Amino acid sequence: MATHRKDEPFGSFVTFGSFVSFRSFGTFVVLACASTLLMAQPPETPSILISRQLAELEQIAVGDEVRLATSEQGTGARAFRVAGIYEPTPDPMRLGAVPREVRLHLTDLLALERGASTLAGAEHVESINVALRNPDEAEAFAADVNARIPGVFARTTTGAAGSGSTFVVLERFHLAIAAVTIVAATVFLLALTIMLVDERRATVGVLRLIGLPARRILLQVLLEGLLIAGAGALFGLLLALASEGLINRFFQWRYDTALIFVKVTPEVAATCLAIAVPLGAAATVAASWALLQRSGLRLARR
Repeated sequence: MATHRKDEPFGSFVTFGSFVSFRSFGTFVVLACASTLLMAQPPETPSILISRQLAELEQIAVGDEVRLATSEQGTGARAFRVAGIYEPTPDPMRLGAVPREVRLHLTDLLALERGASTLAGAEHVESINVALRNPDEAEAFAADVNARIPGVFARTTTGAAGSGSTFVVLERFHLAIAAVTIVAATVFLLALTIMLVDERRATVGVLRLIGLPARRILLQVLLEGLLIAGAGALFGLLLALASEGLINRFFQWRYDTALIFVKVTPEVAATCLAIAVPLGAAATVAASWALLQRSGLRLARR
């Protein structure tokens, strides 16, 4: 200002300077008052989420204030505000254990569990879960992380435990039970069909005597077997669909979980039809084949 205000009197410069100082002082006063008001306001209570089971047990509602501590004595407890109630993700490995859980922000959790001798930022984690936008890229992502970060082991969650995992063993056990059940049901169905066909030997004998070839009678028996097997398979699927909701609701109430215990998918329905209909038709044809090898006169006479 001295270069272009040399012709101004000293008093005028002082007046300008005083005006500027007054504005600065007023701004400082305003900022100081605002800072004092902000410091006087109580800090905002951190928010948490609690599981539905915990909320029902402790009669907690959204907006309530609770105090959490890491020790049973409650020392060092901190206040939190319940921002919401969530349904825990169903976990078959924890079936029977009621999830009474609390979800905190990471900074609040670290501050709650950090000991007096632990410096801020010195905490460590053993494992983290990463959700990808495209799950099909999980193997490529894990390989890239293993190559880029030494000392870090990344793997996909699908089949991470290998062939010895609990659910792989259960799946094989269920497959073995299903195979034994299908074989036993086929033998029982064959025996039942033989008895039913034996009761119709007189009808088959009359058809043979009037000139119908064995091939045509066998075709008729095959169509009849397909129709009966298809009707039985559809009845079984309808019964499964009708009982699906009842079974799920009972066990969800029993274990207080949202886990789905029974689910009839289109793939399951198609597999059932693909197994039941051919087996039913094959049992009918096999039972009728031995009967059609006899002469029509012999069948009609008996």
